[in-house]
Amino acid sequence: MSSSTQTSASYTKYESRNRNPNPRSCALLVIDVQNYFSSMATPILSNLNTTINLCRGASIPVIFTRHCHKPEEHRNLLHEWWFDDLIMDATWESQLMEDLEREGGDLVVEKNSYSAFRKTKLEERLVEMGVEEVIVAGVMTNLCCETTAREAFVRGFRVFFSVDATATSNVDLHEATLKNLAYGFAYLLDCQRLKLALSVN
Repeated sequence: MSSSTQTSASYTKYESRNRNPNPRSCALLVIDVQNYFSSMATPILSNLNTTINLCRGASIPVIFTRHCHKPEEHRNLLHEWWFDDLIMDATWESQLMEDLEREGGDLVVEKNSYSAFRKTKLEERLVEMGVEEVIVAGVMTNLCCETTAREAFVRGFRVFFSVDATATSNVDLHEATLKNLAYGFAYLLDCQRLKLALSVN
């Protein structure tokens, strides 16, 4: 699959609100940057690592998610959509990419749905950490990243969504997500905006 590493300005007309993340109440969610998605994630890996390092530099906690299915689990609707093309746990495809900037104490949340919140205790962990805002990065823009962003919003978290540290199978799907989220769910940012935003806090 090709990666959506470049976007036009088509989504910017929906970007009517701007805000900076508050590092004192924010967490970075890095969604599913696994070997299975390497064709999409590799082109944005530099931006992902920049985003991670900017957040670490501002003392923003970094949380990774890992999408995987276990052989014994009850079949969910993802089986209906993707048939045998699922990421099975304990395989090379299910592991986070080696070149991802991770540290030993980073939390890794396992999930088997598009949402990082479904049956994962992520919300409880964020609340315990005093988190009120999340920055979403990773893959796939229009599936797990978008679903997680929308669910974070409806659970009461302010959402920031990266335009250059997310990717999916094509530009059309990537931009469709950016348009929808900018319209009513999330503040958009990129590495440069994030760097500037964190420098003023």
